[in-house]
Amino acid sequence: MEGGNSPSLQLQQLPLATAAVSVQPHTDSFSYKENLIGALLAIFGHLVSSIALNLQKYSHIRLAGSKDPRAYFRTKTWWSGLLLLVLGELGVFSSYAFAPLSLIVPLSAVSVVASAIIGIIFIKEKWKPKEFLRRYVLSFVGCGLAVVGTYLLVTFGPNSHEKMTAENITRHLVSWPFLLYMLVEIIVFCLLLYFYKERNANYIVIILLLVALLGSMTVVTVKAVAGMILVSIQGTLQLDSPIFYIMLVCMIATAIYQATFLAQASQLYDSAQISSIGYILSTTAAISAGATFYLDFMGEDVLHICMFALGCLIAFLGVFLITRNRKKPVPFEPYISMDAMPGMQNMHDKGIAVQPDLKASFSYGALENNDSMPEIYTPATLPIVQEQHGSKGGSAPPYRVLEHCKKE
Repeated sequence: MEGGNSPSLQLQQLPLATAAVSVQPHTDSFSYKENLIGALLAIFGHLVSSIALNLQKYSHIRLAGSKDPRAYFRTKTWWSGLLLLVLGELGVFSSYAFAPLSLIVPLSAVSVVASAIIGIIFIKEKWKPKEFLRRYVLSFVGCGLAVVGTYLLVTFGPNSHEKMTAENITRHLVSWPFLLYMLVEIIVFCLLLYFYKERNANYIVIILLLVALLGSMTVVTVKAVAGMILVSIQGTLQLDSPIFYIMLVCMIATAIYQATFLAQASQLYDSAQISSIGYILSTTAAISAGATFYLDFMGEDVLHICMFALGCLIAFLGVFLITRNRKKPVPFEPYISMDAMPGMQNMHDKGIAVQPDLKASFSYGALENNDSMPEIYTPATLPIVQEQHGSKGGSAPPYRVLEHCKKE
């Protein structure tokens, strides 16, 4: 009996063992629930933050256009925006404790979409339907692509979940893939910083690459801090571990330096360029850091990874189209309008401007030293030659402007 029953018992237990082995992390319904909670918190946080920033901007514009002597921090609108901004940032911060890092970071495209929609809603000018669609067709297409990309990111995002305990974070911190990644990132960061500071390479890509490299470390530390706080709330205290305070200090330091480089970029380039290029570079660097430090894509199949990458590309294209349609501010460059003076040569006569348009020039005439510039752009005084009136008593002006050329 025992010999005859033992094979049947083994055959009955074999399917159970096979089913247990075939269970993958992405089939766990509870982990999907955590992903959904984290994604909803991130979307909510970015939406509220976008509304808050627009409220504060509206407060500044309203004070600038009125005779109200109050400062901006004495208005209810500005304080409402500040409270909403804190609420939104708390939502984004808490989302890192639930969902993987590589899923939360690309969802910042929601703030770009929200800003574009709010900007269109609060337009003061009246447009005809055809003109309105022609003007904002890129924004509508970009918003649609960003929404599709966000849906793909949430659906096919990585589903790796582990408790952010001090032991797990320390094990990830000393792992050889992350140490190699940190070595490469430090070398690249030092090279970019050398070209930016010593060689005056003020290119937008270099500045935003510095921001992206710092931001990748910021989000890594943010997830560690948020995860350890969540584990502590659930009953296992992690706040007494030294690694928690190391991560907290690194989070604050990298965030401060990241804001510094962003402020320098905003002084040199348009905000639309910073938004699009910065989003693409920062998201790419953050996903790479999450995949290396937290092993976000460990155990994921090729289909999920490819669909996630496609969602990122679609979101990148949507953000680029949204920011591409924004108006670029025209810098004010003071000059003396020669055509406003009666009897003087018009600025656009014969296609020659009286004063050349010099980039980054806020001086006039010979007050600026431009010895290294070509001769045609060198500032020169305009000699005025008196003309004698004709005998016929014509109404010719008493003076004229002579055009300089190389023959003279």
